[in-house]
Amino acid sequence: MAIALRAEHEAAMRAHAERDYPHECCGLLLGKFEADGVKRVVETMPISNAREEEARRRRFLIRPEELLAGERRARQQGLEIVGFYHSHPDHPAVPSSYDLEHALPVYSYIIVAVERSATHELRSWQLRDDRSQFDEEEILKGV
Repeated sequence: MAIALRAEHEAAMRAHAERDYPHECCGLLLGKFEADGVKRVVETMPISNAREEEARRRRFLIRPEELLAGERRARQQGLEIVGFYHSHPDHPAVPSSYDLEHALPVYSYIIVAVERSATHELRSWQLRDDRSQFDEEEILKGV
């Protein structure tokens, strides 16, 4: 399991997390599922967190119509949604129990830790097929 990101993808996710702090940000990862099992990101697509104001500090929600718009955008470019990203304000970049309940296997879930408007660690996770837990996924940078 691995996900390939270019520097501009990481920079875009970090900037989004810093901009939305102290709320969680969220977005889509558009790219390709490669034959070697690597998910290659071609574009990050920021999405507005649809949670109500106070709930945004600890949760994110993507509206169905925004997910459909992301699927259309990906399809128009010959891509797929390969994953999602979100931030954890003032919390480590590890999946929460909420993340476990709402994730689907196959996709990558990148979490960006942000504290006092500055990002720290950025880690990627994939849910096991049996949905029991996440496994950390290698991030291939600049590939």
